[in-house]
Amino acid sequence: MTVQASLAGNGRELTIKVDGRFDFSAHQEFREAYEGVAGDVKSFVVDLGGTSYLDSSALGMLLLLRDHAGGDSADVQIVNCNQDVRKILTISNFEQLFKIQ
Repeated sequence: MTVQASLAGNGRELTIKVDGRFDFSAHQEFREAYEGVAGDVKSFVVDLGGTSYLDSSALGMLLLLRDHAGGDSADVQIVNCNQDVRKILTISNFEQLFKIQ
């Protein structure tokens, strides 16, 4: 499992790419990916294109990112989900909380 973060849009958009299994072992690395950036980031993109699996702790980490980004007014997108990951997000009603593409 690897987590990579990159800034775009003049430092206003942070993309966090998760490869492999997205589970509790990614907690520290995932949190550091967004907590360590400057305060002028306005939108967050979580790229799950390389994610083969996610569990309840990963769902919790996504909720923590949403809270960090501003809660209900947060601009957090989840992109490039495979069919299995998308199904977990749908069952968990994450479509109500995130923009999922």
